Amino acid sequence: MKRHVHIAVLALAAVAALVAQVPKGWKMRVDHSTSASDPDAAGPISFVTMGSGFHATNPQAAVYWNPANTATSTYTLKGTFTLMKPSGHTNYYGLVFGGSDLEGPQQKYLYFVVAQNGTWLIKRRNGEATENVSSKEASDAVKKPDASGKSTNALEVRVGADKIDYVVNGTVVHTTPKTGATASTDGIYGIRINHLLEVQIDGLTVSK
Repeated sequence: MKRHVHIAVLALAAVAALVAQVPKGWKMRVDHSTSASDPDAAGPISFVTMGSGFHATNPQAAVYWNPANTATSTYTLKGTFTLMKPSGHTNYYGLVFGGSDLEGPQQKYLYFVVAQNGTWLIKRRNGEATENVSSKEASDAVKKPDASGKSTNALEVRVGADKIDYVVNGTVVHTTPKTGATASTDGIYGIRINHLLEVQIDGLTVSK
């Protein structure tokens, strides 16, 4: 009996240690794959504090945010993303901005993301529907995994009075007007990591 109690105490301690690392105030919304040809992996998602940032291990795709993190008017959103190893096929990760109702059925947000094959993508989420603001485009600015399997990309979204610049490692890869699909940029900002990825996120900040 004592041995069983000891094991239970250790198990509770392990759970408590994990919970203690979960970023305070942060929330997560999982996007399960509906594609039979591109299924999610087994196991739970892990999103924890690591170093000065966050570490996401995603068998399934997810959006992460803190409701206190909002940006309005003109601003620059930055984050540095280190892909720990390539996935079996192309999957995207990066910044979320202009978010609202992220826990509800009317979720809305824009996202600017990159992938291991050197491409970037801008999309808009509206409820369960998504649409490409810009199709997948290759850029030399997007770093691909090196010999160790890792790649680090610093992403920025520079929201101006009448346009938005999308920046990878200091290079503007695309610009959209603040009209149409990218008219609404006020709201919550955060992170999106697609399934089958493990990513370290550092320096997630907003400045005027």
